[in-house]
Amino acid sequence: MKISVVTVFPKLYQDFLKTSLIGRAQEQELVTFDVAGFSDYCQPKERLDGQTAGHGSGMAIRPEVMERVVDGLEAKHGKAYRIFLTPQGQKLNQKKVMELAQVFQEKQHVMLVAGRYEGIDARAQEAYADLEISIGDYILMGGDLPAMVLLEAVLRYVPGVVGKAESVQEDSFSGSFVDFPTFTVPPREWNGKAIPEILLSGNHGQVDLFRKRCAAEQTVKKHFGWLRAHCTKQEDKKLATEFIPNHYIALLHDKVIIQQDQVGTSSVTSLDIHDIARSGRTYGIKEYFLVTPLQDQKKIVATVLDFWANAGIDYNKQRHEAVKIVTLKDSLQDVLESIEQKEGKKPLIVGTSARSVGHAELIKFNEQSKVWAHERPVLFIFGTAKGLAPQVIERSDYLLLPVQGFSDFNHLSVRSAIAIILDRWLGINLD
Repeated sequence: MKISVVTVFPKLYQDFLKTSLIGRAQEQELVTFDVAGFSDYCQPKERLDGQTAGHGSGMAIRPEVMERVVDGLEAKHGKAYRIFLTPQGQKLNQKKVMELAQVFQEKQHVMLVAGRYEGIDARAQEAYADLEISIGDYILMGGDLPAMVLLEAVLRYVPGVVGKAESVQEDSFSGSFVDFPTFTVPPREWNGKAIPEILLSGNHGQVDLFRKRCAAEQTVKKHFGWLRAHCTKQEDKKLATEFIPNHYIALLHDKVIIQQDQVGTSSVTSLDIHDIARSGRTYGIKEYFLVTPLQDQKKIVATVLDFWANAGIDYNKQRHEAVKIVTLKDSLQDVLESIEQKEGKKPLIVGTSARSVGHAELIKFNEQSKVWAHERPVLFIFGTAKGLAPQVIERSDYLLLPVQGFSDFNHLSVRSAIAIILDRWLGINLD
């Protein structure tokens, strides 16, 4: 396998390519490198870069220089699969690493182009790039570190580069869960912290189970975004739920905004019961509280719940299963007391509002770890009519960013909003 690296600064790669597994891979003739400088393909006193078109400052690699580089390296090593390292490229993740490992093994020649300054002239990039790769949503001084990151990540999966294949297969980000914590022996104890006894038991089955549970817990708490994008096995889903805090939802028909700043009560609809219960059951909600202080409304809800708890099972078993999580309450305070009695802890309240209210911290849909770090149950509160009254929102510990699209229309039903929020917060979204 031949890998060409094109760079403004070839000396950056001298020690890197001699070090560790990449150096050993070259010694074993698994891979050879040719590091070429852009300036190697310039005439004496010719600049490799040019002023960017349009107003503003900046320089970019000129297209005719890029043309000479490609032609020259392909004349030496054959047609190349060309990868340009650029912030506009596809994100390098584990899935892409695995795909590229296959590409590296299939192609006789791979070329990595590490731009500098404002990058490569867009015309040359369009003409020559087979793939554009970014290592993250941030800007570096050039593409050399991304090129090295790509090499470190991809070459590990080339047979023979890493001694033990199983150590690669069991790495973090190779399945549903990240890697389990590791400990060294000796010492058995360090700074008052001992190695978990199960790891010293010699029972390989129990050790494997312990490690998987640790990996699942760490993934849920610190890398939930990875988990929801890669969890496909039912057994992994079941294990993950053991470490996701219990979640509850409450739909308030009391202390909601009726018109302008007027606070009052709203009517319960059948859809409020059924649709939200189905969403809650789908996303593992422990209990759905429907809150109204009105006696007539409570009678209607009680009748519906009684039907689905009994005769309804023969009519629609799935609807029966969903409606089982619905509980009728008079007030938000009753909801909080009920959860605390079940859990032994007060729930964290997550509300929704377009504005910052009181002490509550605004959070995004990918900040589960911040909320779950409290190790408390989580209650999402939603309002009917025109939304929750300010005095209710002020009770929130966190405020979730509002659901919105790219249009200027924003008038979702509460049922739709709840379904979207639950999916963004607890749903699986395979990569």
